[in-house]
Amino acid sequence: MITRNDIQRLIGTDVYADDGDKIGSAGQVYLDNKTGNPEWVSVKTGLFGTKESFVPLDGARLSGDRLEVPYAKSQVRKAPHVDVDDDLSPGQEEELYRYYGRAAGNDRPAGDTDRNTDTTSDTVTDAGRDDTRDRSGDNAMTRSEERLVADTRTERAGTARLRKYVVTEEQQVTVPVTREEVTLDREPITDANAGNALDGPAITESEHEVTLHAERPVVETEAVPVERVRLGKQTVTDEETVSGEVRKEQIDLDGPEDRNRSNR
Repeated sequence: MITRNDIQRLIGTDVYADDGDKIGSAGQVYLDNKTGNPEWVSVKTGLFGTKESFVPLDGARLSGDRLEVPYAKSQVRKAPHVDVDDDLSPGQEEELYRYYGRAAGNDRPAGDTDRNTDTTSDTVTDAGRDDTRDRSGDNAMTRSEERLVADTRTERAGTARLRKYVVTEEQQVTVPVTREEVTLDREPITDANAGNALDGPAITESEHEVTLHAERPVVETEAVPVERVRLGKQTVTDEETVSGEVRKEQIDLDGPEDRNRSNR
């Protein structure tokens, strides 16, 4: 059972559903006017905790640094909207009890009028104050204000893929080639070649030919591996500025001569 001694532990504690799913964090605690025990807690949900839903503390339990409630995450987030800045009216409390299928005030039926008709519940804020109805007798009043708490979430930003395709380009290479050319060699008649020179008729007509050869460049292609390419990922850290609205309390003093002084 959650008691008044657990209030400081409740505020800011992570709230979990009965299936272990995290719902949000505890915001404000509402006290029963008759018993002074915690009866409701507002749970901050949504991005940056911008939405608050009421959850009854009957059946909830503190386990270490977490508050476990016997409700599903979706049920809490869809609870009837009630302004957390105001006290719960009997009608609002009855509507919430009907929504969660529970009886009001533990043993009393929902909608019982045995409550303070001005304020059904006292409120304890995030800073742990009992407002001006603090039962401890302390004359001090705590002023609280909200702070922006930024967080991040991972989203899909895009995809990258490798694609291989073929392009054609012109290349030039230099190839050495050889060719045969005809030459005319003249040599005088000597004793060494006189026999060949005088072999045959003295005066006659004749022809003699030789075959000439030349190389021509031939171009072919072959595929050779040149490199390996693969996709990788790296994390780059940037800074972005986010903004949001925050609330803060202000305390005014009404003096005996209707003079107002503010502590901001």
